[in-house]
Order: sequence, then structure tokens, then C-alpha cells
Amino acid sequence: MKNTYSSQTQNKKIEELHYELQDWKSNLHFIKDEIKFINQLLNSYVFQPNTPNLFERLQDYQHRLKKIKKSKTELQKAIAQHENNLGGMIECTDEYCDLQYYKKHDTLKTKIVDSIIRFKDLKSEIFNYAGGILKKRKPVSDN
Repeated sequence: MKNTYSSQTQNKKIEELHYELQDWKSNLHFIKDEIKFINQLLNSYVFQPNTPNLFERLQDYQHRLKKIKKSKTELQKAIAQHENNLGGMIECTDEYCDLQYYKKHDTLKTKIVDSIIRFKDLKSEIFNYAGGILKKRKPVSDN
């Protein structure tokens, strides 16, 4: 039976994992910028003031955004640690060693994907709600 484990195959796998890590970091960085914008929106004075439960709803959104921001920070730390461990794969001499790394990678991937989905759902909820209660701009008179 031929041994299919080779350093060339391993290097390709490491390259693919590294690319995926970079994509995760990029997505989380973009979420950071989006959270900043959404917080500015929620703290602005662009909403109809007579909207029922406006304050409570905005407070709920801000609380949920804080939780996502905290989760994002924890994920960024986990990614950094995972990325540092990627170098250890180079020293692996068998597939079992690699499999341990892949299991950790898949677990982290699941957490990241879940976090991104939760954020997108919240963002959609906020935008749908906010879009309906924005103050209307007064029409400019032609005089």
C-alpha cells in the first residue's frame, strides 16, 4: 500500500487552511466596522420620537450588539492562536497529527460561521425595524 502522506500535500493543505483563516479575519474585521456604523445609527436622532417602545427596542439591539462584539473579540483571539498553531502542522509526520488540527479548525469554523449568521440576522432585524421608523425629510418648497 502506497503512503499518500507527503510534504507537498501537507503544504497545500496548510495553504488552504491559512487562506480560510485570512478570510475569517477579514469577515470579522468587516463586522467590526458594521457594528460601529449600527451603533452610530442606534444612537442617532433619526427615528420618529413617537414610536412605541422605541427606547426599549434600541436598548435591546445595543445589548445584543455588545454580545456579538464580545464574541467577535473572543473569536479573533482564537483565530490568532489557531494561526500560530498552524506552524506546528509543518512538523507533523503523519496524518493523525494533521487530523487533530483539522478537528480544531472545523470546531472553530463552526463557531465563526454561527457568529456571522447571528450577526447577519441581527443586522437584518435592525435595518428592517429602523427603516420603518426613520424620520421623513421635510419636502423642500419650490418658493
